[in-house]
Amino acid sequence: MLFPIRIQAILAAGFFAAAAFFGAALAQQGQDPDDDDELVAAGPAYQPPAHLPPQELTEPLLYEFLLGEIATQRGNPGFAAQTYLDLARRTRDPRVARRAVEIANFARMPGVALEAARIWQETDPSSPQALQTVIVLLAGAKRVEEAEPYLAKLLAIDANAAPNGFLQMGRLLGSSADPAAYLRLVRRLAERYPDLPQAHFAIAQAATAAKDDALALAELRRAVALKPDWELAVLSEAQLLQKNSPAEAAARLAGFLERYPGSRDVRLNYARLLVLDKRTEEARRQFADILGRFKDDADALYAVGLLAFQLKEFATAESTMKRLLELNYRDPNAVRYTLGQIAEERKDWAGAISWYAAIQRGDYVVPAKVRTASAMAKQGKLAEARAYLRNAGSQNEAQRVQLLVAEAQLLREASMNQDAFDLLGGALAASPDQPELMYDYALTAEKIDRFDVLESNLARLIQLRPDHAHAYNALGYSLADRNIRLPEAKKLIEKALELSPDDFFIIDSMGWVLYRMGDLKGAAVQLRRAWQGRPDGEIGAHLGEVLWQLGEHDEARRVWQEALKTSPENESLQKTVKRFNP
Repeated sequence: MLFPIRIQAILAAGFFAAAAFFGAALAQQGQDPDDDDELVAAGPAYQPPAHLPPQELTEPLLYEFLLGEIATQRGNPGFAAQTYLDLARRTRDPRVARRAVEIANFARMPGVALEAARIWQETDPSSPQALQTVIVLLAGAKRVEEAEPYLAKLLAIDANAAPNGFLQMGRLLGSSADPAAYLRLVRRLAERYPDLPQAHFAIAQAATAAKDDALALAELRRAVALKPDWELAVLSEAQLLQKNSPAEAAARLAGFLERYPGSRDVRLNYARLLVLDKRTEEARRQFADILGRFKDDADALYAVGLLAFQLKEFATAESTMKRLLELNYRDPNAVRYTLGQIAEERKDWAGAISWYAAIQRGDYVVPAKVRTASAMAKQGKLAEARAYLRNAGSQNEAQRVQLLVAEAQLLREASMNQDAFDLLGGALAASPDQPELMYDYALTAEKIDRFDVLESNLARLIQLRPDHAHAYNALGYSLADRNIRLPEAKKLIEKALELSPDDFFIIDSMGWVLYRMGDLKGAAVQLRRAWQGRPDGEIGAHLGEVLWQLGEHDEARRVWQEALKTSPENESLQKTVKRFNP
C-alpha cells in the first residue's frame, strides 16, 4: 500500500515513538525493531506476556498509534487522548490504555482518562497502579462511592495490601467534595478489618476531614490500642488534642516517650509543643536528649536547630546547624539561610550577609537576597540595599515581583511610605492585575490613609483571586481597625478563616472585629488562640487591650511584656502599651 506523501511524513517523524512501544514485542520474535520495512508492514503476530492480549501489528493500528504520538508532540493532546482511547477500546491492551490515561490527564479530559483507566484495570486486574488510578479519577470527579468496589479489590490484592491501602486512603480520596460520603465509604471498607490498626487510622483521617474530631480521636485511640508503638497514630492523636489543649497533647506524647524513649519523631514533636507552650526549660532538656540520642541524625539535628532558633537559643541553634554542614546535610542552603538569620538576630550583619552570599541556587536564592538587602538597610545603607535588589534581577517574573516588594518593604521600614506607594504604583501600572503587587500596594495605601486605594485594590484582587484568604482578611481587618462597617468586616474575615482556618493572623483579625463589636469574651478566646500559636507583637497588643478592658490588668501587662521582648520595635504594640499603661 502506498501512503500519501503527508502520511509518509507523519510516519517518518513518529517512527521512533512506534519503535519504542512495539520494539520489545518484535524483538521476542527475533525481528529487528529498526527495520523500517518490517515494522511498517503487517508482520506476524508476536507472543506477548501471559497477561497481555496477543496483538497483531497491522497497518491501521500502527497508523493510529503514530497519529496519537505525533498529535502529542505537536501540542494537540486532546486529539491524541481520544485517539489512544479508541485504540484502547479496540486492542484491549493495558499499555495502550495506560498511555491514554497519561495523555488525557495532561489534556485535562477527566472523562476520557476515567474510561481509559477502567479499560486499563479490566485488562490488567492485578495492577495496583491501575486500581489506584481509577479510584483517584473517581474521587476527582466527586464520585467517591463508585470507587468502593475498586478499593475493595485494592485492599485484597495480597497480605500487605490492606495495611498499605488504608494508609493511602486519604491521599486517594482526600480530594472528595463530600467528606461525609468519604467517611461513610471508609467505614464500610473498614468493617471487614476490625482488628487492623490502619483501618481505624483511615476512619480517623476521614472523620477529621468531616470535622468529626470526637470520632477521629476514638478511632486513633483504637488504632494505638491495637498497635501500641505506632508513632504516626500517636502523633495524629496529639495533633487533634492540640486544637483544644496543647498541655493535654504534650502529656500524651510524654506518656508515649516513657514507654518508647527512642521514638525520634515523637520526641521532636514533644519538643515543639513545649516551645509553643513556652515551657522553655523542659524544651531545653528535650533538645539535649535528642542531640544525645541522635547526634548524627541529620533530620533530627535540623529540627532541633530550628526549634532552638525559634526559642532564641542561638548558641544551640548555631552549633547544630554547623554540625549539619559537616554531615553534608541534603539541603545545605536551608542550613545556611538559618545561620544567616541567627547572625541577624545577633546583629552580626557581615556574618549574615556572608551566609546569604553562599546561597547561589535553589529556592532560597531570592529570600537570601531579600534578607541581604534588609541587613544592609539596618546598617543605615538604604540606598545601597535598594541598588543591590535592583541589580539582583531575575528572568523569572515572580522573582522580580518578590524583589520589588522587598524594596517597598525597606522603604516602609524607613517610614518612607509615600515612596513605597509610588514605587508599587509604578510597577502596577506596568503589570496591571499582578496579585502580589496589588496586595502590597493596598497595604501600603493604608500607611498613607489612602483607604480608597486599599479598598479598590483588595476588592479587585478578591474578584481575580476568590481564594486569596489574605485579601479578604486585609480588607476586613482594615474596616474593623477603623471601626466602620463592622458586619461587613466580620463576613470578610469569616471568609478568610474558611479559606485558611489555621492562620493565626486571620484568627487575630476575628478577635479584633469581635472586640470592635463589643464581644469582649469572644474576642479574648480568639486572641488567646492567635497569641498561643503566634506570639507576634501586633497580636500581643490586641490581646493585651482586650484583657485590659475585661479588667485583667496584670495578665494584660504580662502579655505586653512578652510581646515587647520579641517585637520591641512594633509600632502598634508601643502605642497600645503607652495608651493603657504609660
